[in-house]
Amino acid sequence: MEITRNPTRPVRIGSVTIGAGHPIAVQSMTATHTQDIDATVALVNLLAAAGADVVRIAVDNKRDAEALAEIRRQTAANLSVDLQENYRLVELVAPHVDKVRYNPGHLYHHEREKPWQEKVRLIADVAAANDCALRVGVNCGSVDPAKKEQYDDEDSITPMLESAWEHCEFLDSLGFTRYCVSLKDSDPKKVIQVNQQFAERRPDVPLHLGVTEAGLPPDGIIKTRIAFEQLISRGIGDTIRVSLTVPNDKKPLEIEAGRQILADIAAGRVRSVVNYGLPTLNIIACPSCSRVENHAFIELAQQVKEMTSYAREHAITIAVMGCRVNGPGETDDADLGLWCGPNFVNLKRGSAELGAFPYDEILPKLRSELDALIAQRAASVA
Repeated sequence: MEITRNPTRPVRIGSVTIGAGHPIAVQSMTATHTQDIDATVALVNLLAAAGADVVRIAVDNKRDAEALAEIRRQTAANLSVDLQENYRLVELVAPHVDKVRYNPGHLYHHEREKPWQEKVRLIADVAAANDCALRVGVNCGSVDPAKKEQYDDEDSITPMLESAWEHCEFLDSLGFTRYCVSLKDSDPKKVIQVNQQFAERRPDVPLHLGVTEAGLPPDGIIKTRIAFEQLISRGIGDTIRVSLTVPNDKKPLEIEAGRQILADIAAGRVRSVVNYGLPTLNIIACPSCSRVENHAFIELAQQVKEMTSYAREHAITIAVMGCRVNGPGETDDADLGLWCGPNFVNLKRGSAELGAFPYDEILPKLRSELDALIAQRAASVA
């Protein structure tokens, strides 16, 4: 299949370059606790051996940053770091990685009185001084609040686009062009839409593609394939990640699935997807990563899938999130949502909190709410 790629500019990430016609890079992310250096190094090297071009690690605090320095010494993999609320951690991590990812929606959590432009200027200056690329990571569940409040609650696409375009323009104004952008959602249709619209306006900016919280295989791979086929076949996309909810030793499956999808697209083995919104049950689950505070979350996601199979013919979305960083916001759009803490699972119906329950009590609570939702919908059409 002959694909004309978007004329994106080159962005070097360690030993690989994305954009400008270079091969589409495949990425993954560690799911170990970053301070567990031995486990994290082992997983980084496992992913690199499986063919990962870039491996991302989450850094939430100074101890994580200290661990990162030792991790860097023990691996030759191209490393990316995932900044969370404290943007100033970039000063500690940039010397040890090849790329830094920041989320515009998280810049407001730290030093709230300071303009975001000042924070991004620091991030860009530190990245440039340490030979790092940047990723502007825009996520449906943590959009820049200043952008979100300008639009209708039902419009999740426009705030993401406005935020991404604004940050691109600001980085360009600083003379920093070694960056890529990601615009992610758990709905493949929205991923397709938002990336197409971004690329129409900024075809020069390399795009990192992914369906966030794609969930368990094989469903998570199918959702991701739908988005990737539609975008990459149109020349959109320079690096990808298949985000799957799997145990650490199965993480190379993300690389395997990504490579297979790319090979199929190149060979023309693609599907024409017009409407993903089939009238069936949809379970989304975030990828297991180092922010997960209780790895029982992975088993819970599988149990939710099995328990809810009786409702597979109902158009209901259930979200299972593994941490407090994105979980509260990214369950808002689901009919029923679970986000997992260290000891309790928070249950939601839409954006309404229903309470926090122990892991061994959450499934009956979820089933009760699911049955009530099915009955309510049946009554409304009777």
